[in-house]
Amino acid sequence: MTPQTGDRIVVKKIADIANHGLYEEEARLGPRFNISLECWLDLAPAGQGDDLAKGVSYADLVSMVLEIAVGERFQIIEALGERIAATILAQQPLIEAVAVTVEKPGAAIAALVETIEVTIHRRRAR
Repeated sequence: MTPQTGDRIVVKKIADIANHGLYEEEARLGPRFNISLECWLDLAPAGQGDDLAKGVSYADLVSMVLEIAVGERFQIIEALGERIAATILAQQPLIEAVAVTVEKPGAAIAALVETIEVTIHRRRAR
């Protein structure tokens, strides 16, 4: 199973206010971030048995994201995405691969842009 193939769980735009960024104002004011997940795993056992215990809890995924995004500080969103991806793979053994997209609307750059986003793709080491 590789990203873009197989079963997946998608959680879109988990919104949070956090203190990530290079600039002092970002650390003080806490800009908004949106974080989305794509998790590749075999959903057949959960679906066929109608049993969450054989799958992955969406609520657990959201909790993991928020714990990291709000509880830790990163200078760049690439590091935030890396930390989330590594944590999901470490704590969710059924997930084979994950894509974490961190979106930063209103990024502090000298241009008018709707948003900046970074997507990190990681897969479980075999």
